[in-house]
Amino acid sequence: MAGDVQTETMTVQQAAHTYLGSLKAANRGEAQPEVLKFVRWIGPERELGTMRGHDVAQYAENFPPTVSDAAKRADFVRAFLKWSKERGYTRENLGTHLRVRKANKSNSNAQTLEEQPVYLTKEGHDDLVKELEALKERRPLIQADLARAMADKDFRENAPLDAARNEQAHLEARIRELDGTLRKAVVLEAGATHAGDVSRLGDVVTIKDLRNGKETTFTLVNPDEMRSGQGKISIASPVGKAIYQRRAGEEVEVEAPSGTFRIRIESIVSSS
Repeated sequence: MAGDVQTETMTVQQAAHTYLGSLKAANRGEAQPEVLKFVRWIGPERELGTMRGHDVAQYAENFPPTVSDAAKRADFVRAFLKWSKERGYTRENLGTHLRVRKANKSNSNAQTLEEQPVYLTKEGHDDLVKELEALKERRPLIQADLARAMADKDFRENAPLDAARNEQAHLEARIRELDGTLRKAVVLEAGATHAGDVSRLGDVVTIKDLRNGKETTFTLVNPDEMRSGQGKISIASPVGKAIYQRRAGEEVEVEAPSGTFRIRIESIVSSS
């Protein structure tokens, strides 16, 4: 397998698009949101062949056990990972490492928890609204691409048609995801205060990596508004999870896919 060119060059995002394109339309519509969530979490540009079982197990830790259909959602990701093994993109079926924790709540309670509010900073909320508007504006363009591609009656080898269908499915899945998040969104108001000095969503936190003394500053945010390159970190990430609701001066352990290490919280600046 080490000499397999596909294993060396196939990114997670490329594999996901190929996999989703191989599914029937009805199945693709169900699987796509969950597969793409996994892709965004693991890293779209990461080479598929470098993924290991502990990466998938780490993702499972962030998988919500309280929603009523958590097991079904996990099955969509497992199916993608099994397909990746069958195609030779990974050395093993990494889907066996995706184990969803069982909820102790009844189905009715689980459904209630699923509808709990999503807390967002004002900036994060505005970004999601802008993204949703931009995606909806793309709908007519993709529909036009579909119409042009369908004008070619040879559907057996119609790459533009497959590409347009994949783009449309990706677009609609993201629109549904954003709609769901914004329906439950609660914007953190400027000037709001919180009890004590523990870190909260929207706070600016500075940490020091005790391995090398490097300091990093970022804003703690909900996973739904996480965007790379904007000085934000999700509370579902290994570092975010370790420092969330902790105090300045505390030293905490971070359990990351690359191993466990210690950091110290140097300061917490409230979003108020």
